Amino acid sequence: MGKAFTEISAGLSDAIDHAKGKSTKVVEHKPEPIDVKAIRETTGMTQQKFCAAFGISLGTLRHWEQGLRVPRGPARVLLKVVKHNPKAIIDAMHE
Repeated sequence: MGKAFTEISAGLSDAIDHAKGKSTKVVEHKPEPIDVKAIRETTGMTQQKFCAAFGISLGTLRHWEQGLRVPRGPARVLLKVVKHNPKAIIDAMHE
């Protein structure tokens, strides 16, 4: 078998061992928790206004705030920018 197969097979074996709790060289990358409700509250907006301002569905925001779901990907980026500079997003949305 080729080099690629050998590397993929070794990686899969490491992943399986890691999942079983065995000691491996696997490195887990976990994103830091994000407190969506706290971010919204610092803007002083209601859930409805926050959703309208930043293009988020109300159901999604409620799931995030209740901890039923976790924002991922671009949503995490958006929320981090809102946390640090909500005006920048509001200005961009109104252009």
